[in-house]
Amino acid sequence: MSEWEKAKIESFQEDFLTWYRKNLRNLPWRADLNPYRIWISEIMLQQTRVETVIGYFYRFMEKYPTIEDLANAHEDELLKIWEGLGYYSRARNLQIAAQEIVENYGGKMPQTPEEISKLKGIGPYTTGAISSIAFNLPEPAIDGNVMRVVSRLFEIDADIAKASSRKVFDKYMREIISFEAPGDFNQALMDLGSSICTPTSPKCEECPIKEYCASFTKGTMLNFPVKSKKTKQKPLYFISFAAKNAQGEYYLEKRSATGLLANMWTFPMLELTKEEYENIELEKLAKPKALENHVFATKSSGEVTHIFSHLKWHIQVFTGFPKEEFLVTEEKLEENQKWLAEEDHEFTVFPKPQLKMFELLHEI
Repeated sequence: MSEWEKAKIESFQEDFLTWYRKNLRNLPWRADLNPYRIWISEIMLQQTRVETVIGYFYRFMEKYPTIEDLANAHEDELLKIWEGLGYYSRARNLQIAAQEIVENYGGKMPQTPEEISKLKGIGPYTTGAISSIAFNLPEPAIDGNVMRVVSRLFEIDADIAKASSRKVFDKYMREIISFEAPGDFNQALMDLGSSICTPTSPKCEECPIKEYCASFTKGTMLNFPVKSKKTKQKPLYFISFAAKNAQGEYYLEKRSATGLLANMWTFPMLELTKEEYENIELEKLAKPKALENHVFATKSSGEVTHIFSHLKWHIQVFTGFPKEEFLVTEEKLEENQKWLAEEDHEFTVFPKPQLKMFELLHEI
């Protein structure tokens, strides 16, 4: 452990909290200690920049101002509000958790870490954030920023890429966290990690706690945190069929209810091997049945790529139009198929790869 004396811990907390309160960012979820707003913001902030989240947060809270509103939301409308943030399971888990809160806690956020952590989609970090910020409980909220700051502060060599290392940081955090203002303390660590104690170019001279920092004293800042190399995303290759009918509508298909991009609408996509992708012979590939009366360009209209946490998609987009003799009529489509006009996009949920494909087609 840190072996700091009580007086040093108290001095550290005072200096750190004084800095935070003078420099804290004016963020909409910090306007009050409403646990629902804090919860929504913390889920949105996962894998997403603060600047991006602000607009989404305002729109979300206007649409769903209470936990009951979220619990009763129509899934398509909820996902549309979330569109562009990605990781759509977060939105679905939010609604499931809201329904759990309505059913088990009378629509009010539970107030103990044990109960909060049982809600769908809430892990140790979010439990700590809600517990400390909303309910003033001395619970650590340990994310990448916090592990970076604390590892430098005490020269902790535990590999932050390993789940088991969280226990190490939890022990250090419980020793130094402020019991009087745990929410401010956790947010101070988050802000310091994102603005000053950055991964590659820490601004140590500006740091309010540098005199307490072991790695600053020894000049070893860049040795921490210890992190094993991340596995590269697996590449996957697709072609997509961007078919447009004589009425200017695009043909879309709804993905299955499970798996990646569940229930999202996209152009029909066909997975290829890397070799097939690099030498596409479109005429040899089977087109979706609903597009048999379309002629597709023999050259791609462009490529889009999209990175998920574990995958990297490469998508070649081929455009298609009806054959001259084919008149668009009311086709009998399956439930997972539709022709959609651009003005109706606002009512349909699209994943980020599909939004990128629309952007590509607007450019050509």
